[in-house]
Amino acid sequence: MSRVDYGREMTDEEIQDIIEEVMFSEPGLQRCTIRQRQRLKKELFDSLRRLDILQMFVEDPTITEIMINGKDCMFVEREGCLQKLDTCFESVEKLQDVIQQIVARCNRVVNEASPIVDARLENGARVNVVMNPVALNGPIVTIRRFPQRPITMEDLLRKNSVSTEAAEFLEKLVKAKYNIFISGGTGSGKTTLLNVLSGFIPGDERVITIEDNAELQLQGLNNLVRLETRNKNAENCQEISMSDLIRASLRMRPDRIVVGEVRGPEAMDMIQAMNTGHEGSMSTGHANSAADMLFRLENMILMGKEIPLGAIRQQIASGIDVIVHLGRQRDKTRKVVEIAELCGLENGNISLNPLFVFEESGQRADGAVLGSLKRKGELYHREKLRRAGILP
Repeated sequence: MSRVDYGREMTDEEIQDIIEEVMFSEPGLQRCTIRQRQRLKKELFDSLRRLDILQMFVEDPTITEIMINGKDCMFVEREGCLQKLDTCFESVEKLQDVIQQIVARCNRVVNEASPIVDARLENGARVNVVMNPVALNGPIVTIRRFPQRPITMEDLLRKNSVSTEAAEFLEKLVKAKYNIFISGGTGSGKTTLLNVLSGFIPGDERVITIEDNAELQLQGLNNLVRLETRNKNAENCQEISMSDLIRASLRMRPDRIVVGEVRGPEAMDMIQAMNTGHEGSMSTGHANSAADMLFRLENMILMGKEIPLGAIRQQIASGIDVIVHLGRQRDKTRKVVEIAELCGLENGNISLNPLFVFEESGQRADGAVLGSLKRKGELYHREKLRRAGILP
């Protein structure tokens, strides 16, 4: 630490050179093997410039989630199973330093006055931080990693997350510019499916993504604009909300608008965008079923505006064409469990037309859930498929 020049911004190479010089001059390290010296060099560099002991788990492709419950307790998720780690941070202060390093890179702030924040890592991993005084057992950090190689529809088919017939059907819907809403519980794969479906968007279209924390990995789009919200901070920077970004995107000549996830009043802005000529737009939200997602959207809209419920339902029914619902099964697999079409209002309620439904047929000895996504009905509104030339 005494060799580091804090009067200027030193490069990573300069820090590594300093570590090597100190290691070569330290008599106690002469008996170490090459592998031990390389490991020590990496640990020192990670402690100075990266995420300390957290770095090795962030780089591990087999880990999908990292959970830090204070400095002494860490868990990771591998292949759907939680494992407690023997590793821990040397002090609360070191953990807090790592947290500040993460949020600062996203232009976010977390402290006692604002103890909860969402952020992201450079590799796109989603980060949630809860600090004192809200977190009673120390700083809490939850990191969800996404695959380094974007998942494709072929990957979902290989994992039996969706049937071939349903995959081909969804591809046609995206190309024909149906407005699609993806629902599901936490960790059910909503963002993954949204990334996969975006791969069917023609490459010459202008797409604008709007997210609380940028984590979408849209592929093959040349004219892509990515927008991210901003929190109000101590430097008097004004908050820029999802609603602000959705309204701004309407003046940016989008062919499609992709909203990462709606959680509140911005649902109304998203529905209005879908109703004002921005066909082929997509979004996600938390719910237990396709029907439950409709009720949640109604509640989110009512959080921001006092609008008659009938008018809200009319807007939702006109804006969203299809809901794709995902579920995480008891064997930890993620599957498309329902695809339903919105068919307008019937007796004041939104009518759903079930197109595909997952039907469980049993369970293997190893606990794997057996079943298939079966066709239940035909698409009622086919005008967009005809305009796209997919249907005669």
